[in-house]
Amino acid sequence: MLSYLVRRILMLIPVFLAVSVVIFSILHFIPGDPIDNLLKPGSPPDARAQMEARYGLDKPLPVQYGIWLAKVVQGDLGTAIVARRPVTDLIAAALPHSLWLGGLALLFSTTVGIVLGVIAALNKDGWPDRMIMGGVLLGSTMPSFWLGLLLILAFSVWLGWFPVSGARGWNSLVLPVLTIGLGGTALVARITRVSMIEAAGRDFVALLHAKGLSPLRIQLRHVLRQALIPVITILALRIGWILGGAVTVEVVFARPGLGTLLIKSLGQHDYPVVQACLLMLAMAVMLGTLLGDILQAAMDPRVRAALE
Repeated sequence: MLSYLVRRILMLIPVFLAVSVVIFSILHFIPGDPIDNLLKPGSPPDARAQMEARYGLDKPLPVQYGIWLAKVVQGDLGTAIVARRPVTDLIAAALPHSLWLGGLALLFSTTVGIVLGVIAALNKDGWPDRMIMGGVLLGSTMPSFWLGLLLILAFSVWLGWFPVSGARGWNSLVLPVLTIGLGGTALVARITRVSMIEAAGRDFVALLHAKGLSPLRIQLRHVLRQALIPVITILALRIGWILGGAVTVEVVFARPGLGTLLIKSLGQHDYPVVQACLLMLAMAVMLGTLLGDILQAAMDPRVRAALE
């Protein structure tokens, strides 16, 4: 198990390097640069050259990438060109809002998704199963930004129950959490249902019935335990995706998180800030994938046996 963990961590190094190259390259190929937001109208050409030299933008792209990557490895994300503040400070101020939002959305989707999946599995092909799966299908196909606008219209504009935007108080989190969590709820419910139905057909379930255990106890105590293995793996994989999904939702609800910082910095072509935000999101996906693989190996004896 330890050797597997070491191998998986080492595999992240080339993935991290490839992701960093893609992030750096795509950003610098976008028309425009941060100097446009710093120069005053009518500034002479030599003013642009001086600013490009000050921020290292006059060097070839491979050299710029090497300097940036060397600083990132040392924990230095650079200084924002437009905001003129350390990028670490900007990330530290925005990241807690995104983590709260993503964490609560993950908790909501996990709890509600497992409950709905269990109900659907216990009532296979019945009307509760059809209703839940129909709602799950609708929730999984609805874009998050459109769902967020619908929730704002219904619960903020018409009913006035929750604020339209901002991050003041717990009630400002309700609609964003629902917006992000409903899509995850659909995925968790589907996987829980399928896993429970599959686990219910295994030999150990027939043995438990032969021992005289009640069907409900068998389903909730034994079948559900087996069914949660793929569910937990998927939830670990969704950690990064939920944090990334919070980007658009934060913009819709005007929350001061990582997504708002990213979109604002994109409009200003502030390279260090955008690179840091995208790198944070990519690392969240990679670490979530690593956590999912580790949890699957820890919970499933068959996976552990294959690794030995």
